[in-house]
Amino acid sequence: MHPERRWLALIVLCLGVLMIVLDTTIVNVALPSIKMDLKFGDTELAWVVNAYLLTYGGFLLLGGRLGDLYGHRRLFLIGIAAFTLASLACGLSTTQMALVVARAVQGLGGAVVTAVALSLIMDLFTDAQDRAKAMGVYGFVCAGGGSLGAMLGGVLTSSLSWHWVFLVNLPIGIGVIVASLRLLPAAAGTASSRHLDVWGAVTVTVALMLAVYAIVNGNEAGWLSSRTLGQLGIATILLAVFFWLEARVQAPLMPLRLFRLRNLVVSNVVAVLWAAAMFAWFFLSALYMQLVLGYGPLEVGLAFLPANLIMAMFSLGLSAKLVMRFGIRRPLALGLAFAACGLLLFAHAPANGHFVSDILPSMVLLGIGAGVAFNPVLLAAMSEVGPSESGLASGVVNTAFMMGGSLGLAALASLASWRTQTLAAIGNGQAFALTGGYQWAFLVGACFAALGALLGALLLRTARVPTAEPAASAH
Repeated sequence: MHPERRWLALIVLCLGVLMIVLDTTIVNVALPSIKMDLKFGDTELAWVVNAYLLTYGGFLLLGGRLGDLYGHRRLFLIGIAAFTLASLACGLSTTQMALVVARAVQGLGGAVVTAVALSLIMDLFTDAQDRAKAMGVYGFVCAGGGSLGAMLGGVLTSSLSWHWVFLVNLPIGIGVIVASLRLLPAAAGTASSRHLDVWGAVTVTVALMLAVYAIVNGNEAGWLSSRTLGQLGIATILLAVFFWLEARVQAPLMPLRLFRLRNLVVSNVVAVLWAAAMFAWFFLSALYMQLVLGYGPLEVGLAFLPANLIMAMFSLGLSAKLVMRFGIRRPLALGLAFAACGLLLFAHAPANGHFVSDILPSMVLLGIGAGVAFNPVLLAAMSEVGPSESGLASGVVNTAFMMGGSLGLAALASLASWRTQTLAAIGNGQAFALTGGYQWAFLVGACFAALGALLGALLLRTARVPTAEPAASAH
């Protein structure tokens, strides 16, 4: 493929992934309007978000493996088509059930796209320097798309209606499909066996969906309730069955030898810690600005703009240069250390905070941290696998981000809520009590990021970048 066409193909891939990333946050701003229009109760409304998270988290591993078996481009196109059609169904929904079902299909399509996009980048860019640059662009889209979604959701909901947070995906999805047919390499599946481990796929998908369900409902049902503990227990048993099956079947969905690849294992542990800190930062800092400082949805989106711009500056050039110069380990540790410092600053934001003194410095540090660290985390996860298992490795690291983010957000939101209730019970005002809760959550998030930095610095192999795969250079 001509070098310029590869970069055009990367833009197409990133547009597809951006749709998926945007959809995790763009809907949140529209929830009050959806609730009023479709007469949702508080409990039922949560399913507009949870239906998406359930299928998205549950099908990441299977989506990546199917890409290895049947071709990454084919699965990418199927995923984009499913996501785009489901977005149309969401936008046209007039009943609660129709919207929730369409959101579940959106999550399924999103899981497939996310799981194979990273593999397609590895297929397209075999030169080490170009691959590092391409992963930087992809990393920026993943890390910065969430805050863009909050801003875009505010604009669309206030100026048009909630239906447009879904319908905006239609022209993008159609454009991505048309461009993908022209630009993406139509390679066959690279897996050595075309056999699909059906029972492995069923057990791990149900286990992940059940775990996500237990996590997203944990605050409402109670973390120590028999329902939550029972669901997490069944999910754990199913995962144990999955690993037992993988050790015995001839063509496993997830070959257990992957867990002997140190960079893959370490990068996934780091991804869990990193996502736990970042998901909680994004969600809780938005609540702090809205509920304590009185910002509107659009003002919250604009407040994240400095972090996005800095993230772009690092992700779209500087991060690749750092990786080429210093390898994967040092930029990863440095980026997470910056993120930890940013979260520590947020942990000192007062109830009468000001943007310039209390929010902007934290946003700058977190923008630098995300811009520097995201690329090395992805490169480390993919650095020791061949083309035949790149989809699976991509699915694994994306599952780590998803589960880490869900667990981290649930745990830190619960901590913030408990601390807020404690402070309110002893007579503190609402703003002070809310701020105290958020401060504790940001402090724990900073500890997660610092632990990720430490593990990355001590345990990652010092390989500078993933080496080019001879088998992948045929494109």
